[in-house]
Amino acid sequence: MKENPNIIVTFLSEGISRIKLHEPSNYNALSSRTIKSLISIFKSLNSDNKTKVIVIEGSGKGFSAGHDLKEIRSLKNKTKYKKLFTSCSKLMIEIIEGRKPVIAKVHGAAFAAGCQLVASCDLAISSEDAIFATPGVNIGLFCSTPMVAVSRKVSRKKTMKMILTGDPINAVYAKEIGLINDYYPILRLEEEVLKLAKKIASKSNLTIKIGKKAFYKQLEMPLKKAYKYTSKVMTENMMALDAKEGISAFLDKRNPQWKNK
Repeated sequence: MKENPNIIVTFLSEGISRIKLHEPSNYNALSSRTIKSLISIFKSLNSDNKTKVIVIEGSGKGFSAGHDLKEIRSLKNKTKYKKLFTSCSKLMIEIIEGRKPVIAKVHGAAFAAGCQLVASCDLAISSEDAIFATPGVNIGLFCSTPMVAVSRKVSRKKTMKMILTGDPINAVYAKEIGLINDYYPILRLEEEVLKLAKKIASKSNLTIKIGKKAFYKQLEMPLKKAYKYTSKVMTENMMALDAKEGISAFLDKRNPQWKNK
């Protein structure tokens, strides 16, 4: 992983790796450099056998304000714009296609590409005062790439209202429409995120990897094709040692000893 002082990566003994966006003076903006570093970090963590769950969060007053508008204004040509937005899309795809579950720990504002980042994570837990928005329409830059992630978590009409008005939504409504899983008082946020991360980390790495890949893949399939595909996945999963161990442990009323094989 390339060094970037604006991103802090830490590892917990429970198999939890943490990524902290650390540029509070710029509201943790997703600059091209930050995006490039995040892609590298996620690739590395997805290949790290010790990492079981990834948590991403922001420092300072909020999660992320999205793209760095000063950087965008300085680019000035189509090629550079395309490079930036394509790179951001690669980051979101890396999260979705990665082997490890990713939890967004959100406080304060998650706007534009920051909201896209939250929607791209497998799970999202926020503080009760968090706010979310796709406000590009307010500055003449429609949130086209953020809507890809948001529209895959939120229903069409609710997504359309967000992207057409640019209005922020609170944590209560974000949970109601499926953008986040839950919200808590800010003083409980860390505790609840770690509780969730540890629970997932206690499962078989292999089983989680198989399940995450199958979940996103089947979503894009017609019903019959999805069932055919997932039946094949479960058959292959059943051949793994961890499936046999898990079933035996359940029947024997003992804790499973995962081999991740």
